[in-house]
Amino acid sequence: MESIVEQSCLECLERSDRLFCDLPAEALKAFDALKSIAIYPRGSVLFREGTLPRGIFVLCDGRARLTVCSESGRRMTVRIAGPGEILGLSACLAATQHELTAELLDNAQIAMVKRQDLMGFLHDHREACMQVVNLLSQDLHQAYDRVRAVGMGKSRRPRTFQVH
Repeated sequence: MESIVEQSCLECLERSDRLFCDLPAEALKAFDALKSIAIYPRGSVLFREGTLPRGIFVLCDGRARLTVCSESGRRMTVRIAGPGEILGLSACLAATQHELTAELLDNAQIAMVKRQDLMGFLHDHREACMQVVNLLSQDLHQAYDRVRAVGMGKSRRPRTFQVH
């Protein structure tokens, strides 16, 4: 992992395309103050299934494979996460073990926020808290769709989410 000069979320050209990143300026300034940015090499593991969370990881650039492990030790890819996605969010908020392992498929720029800092940030910034609720809801509905596809051999058309 290589630390880099802190880049402001306000200067990111991609933020309008990314749900959590497209927060009001005041919230982004507060988020900038909490995060640390680093470059991770391909193959790095951000967190492992069964470990306690240190915080959340925002993929600024790069992709991560999210996997689960069966009791027999067989790994299954749940999905590939891309730029703008937050990894480890549900485990961090619930203060429970990670349900997945996140391994980088590319060299990636990652913003990390410690759990305690995240909780204070969400308490102080209602719009960010609502974005998190929306992200968790999306994750839940995607999980339902995957279970439906595996269990019934069918999938519904993808949901579209609007933040109000």
